Amino acid sequence: MNPFSKRDLPAIERLLAAPELAQLVSVHGQETVKSALRELQAEVRAGSDVPAWAVSASGYAALLRNRWASQGYRPVFNLTGTIIHTNLGRALLDRRLWRDVEPLVTRPMNLEFDLESGQRGHRDSHVAERLSRLCGAEAATVVNNGAAALLLILNTFALSRKVPVSRGELIEIGGSFRLPEIMARSGASLIEVGTTNRTRIADFAKVVGESALLLKVHPSNYHIEGFTESATNRDMAELAKRNSIPFVVDLGSGALIDLTRYGLPHEPTPYEVLNEGADLVSFSGDKLLGSIQAGLIVGSRDLIDALDKNPLKRALRCDKVTLTLLDATLHAYEAPDSLPERLPLLRTLTLPMPTLTTRAEAVVAVLNRVLPDACISIENASAQIGSGSLPDQTLPSLCVRIETVSLDALATNLRKLSVPVISRIHKDALWLDMRGADPLDELLTVLGTLNHR
Repeated sequence: MNPFSKRDLPAIERLLAAPELAQLVSVHGQETVKSALRELQAEVRAGSDVPAWAVSASGYAALLRNRWASQGYRPVFNLTGTIIHTNLGRALLDRRLWRDVEPLVTRPMNLEFDLESGQRGHRDSHVAERLSRLCGAEAATVVNNGAAALLLILNTFALSRKVPVSRGELIEIGGSFRLPEIMARSGASLIEVGTTNRTRIADFAKVVGESALLLKVHPSNYHIEGFTESATNRDMAELAKRNSIPFVVDLGSGALIDLTRYGLPHEPTPYEVLNEGADLVSFSGDKLLGSIQAGLIVGSRDLIDALDKNPLKRALRCDKVTLTLLDATLHAYEAPDSLPERLPLLRTLTLPMPTLTTRAEAVVAVLNRVLPDACISIENASAQIGSGSLPDQTLPSLCVRIETVSLDALATNLRKLSVPVISRIHKDALWLDMRGADPLDELLTVLGTLNHR
C-alpha cells in the first residue's frame, strides 16, 4: 500500500525555499523553477498514486536536474572533425578580443553618435570603413547574416524583377533554407539558366535583357566534379556592364585574405572578386572570416548607399555587440603576420601534426583508464573546414578511435559530461578529432569522469 497521499505534497513556496533547490533557482530562475514544480505536482495529482520523490525537496531537485541536464546554452568540446560547425557555434572568438570590447558593450558608447559633430552618426561607419580598406572596395555595409545580405541586395535592386541564376548554383543552406525561397521573399523572380553541371555565359546573355542584375552564387556547401563548366566572373562582369546592370557575387564563406600563405587551400577573396569586375560581393562573418555572425557587403559606393537607404536595412541591422566584435576581428586583419595568434579559427586550421599527436596520446591515456574494455587507437583522419567552407577540401588530422559494444551509448554518455564532448560515429567506431581538443587540460579532466558501463 502506498504510504503517501496527495495531502502530503509540499507547498510550492516551501519547495522554492528548500536548500536542495537553491542551485536550480540560481541557474534557471525562480519563475522557471516554480512553473516546473507546479507542472510536476499537477502530473502527480492527476494520477492515482503519490510517488516517494513527490513528498521531498530532494526528490523534486533530482528530477528537475535530470530533466534540465541538456537544456540551456553550454560550452562543449567539438571533436566531430568539422571545424566550423553550424550547430556548435561556427567560428570561435578570441578571449583577448572579447575582453577588448567589454567596455564598449557594458558602458554607453558612440554607436550612432558622431563625436566630432555632436550629431547622430551611422552605426556601421567604423566597421564599414575598415572593411572597405581590407577588401579594396569603395564602400561596405553590414547586416545580421549572409542570407540577410543577399535578401537586402535582391530586394533593393530586383524587387518585382527577374534575376538569372545558374541551375548549378541553386543551393540549399543550413536549416533547409533554399536560395529560390530567399529570392522569392526578396520580391525577385528567379530565371534558371544552364544545367546543373554546365552553365555558359551565353546562357546568361539570352536573358540579360529582362534581368535586373546578374547573380553568381558560390556553391559553398557542395562540389561538382567531372564534365563541368561555369561562366567566369570576368565574363559575367563584362555582360552586366554592357547592359548597365549590377553584377553581384555571393561568396558564402568569404575568406578575407589568401589562405595559401598559411598552407591552407585557396578560397576566393572579396578583393579578388571585386578586381574581376563584381559590383557587389557578399559573405559571412562567422565562417572563414573567423568572427561573429554577420552578413558583409562590399563594392560600389552608389550601390552600397542604395542598400543603406532601403527600409529593410533597419530590420536587418546589427547590434552593438556584433559590430564591436566584428570591428575588433577586422582590426586583427590589419596585421596578417600575427593573425594566427588572434584568430582561434586560423590557429585550429594550422595546428601542426606534432601538437595533434601530443593531444591524442594524452586523451588515449585517460580513456584507457575509464574505458578498460574498449579498443582505443590513434588514427590518421581528415577534418572538414565546415559550414560550406571549401567543401571539396579537407585537412589532415588525427583522431582517437574507439571500438566498444555500444557506440550510441558511449556518444550519449560523452554528451552528458559536465562539459559535453561531441563526437562522431563512423565505420563502426567512435572518433574524437584532436583539432578540437582545446583546452586540453580541461578535456582530460572531463573525460576522466566518464562512466560508461
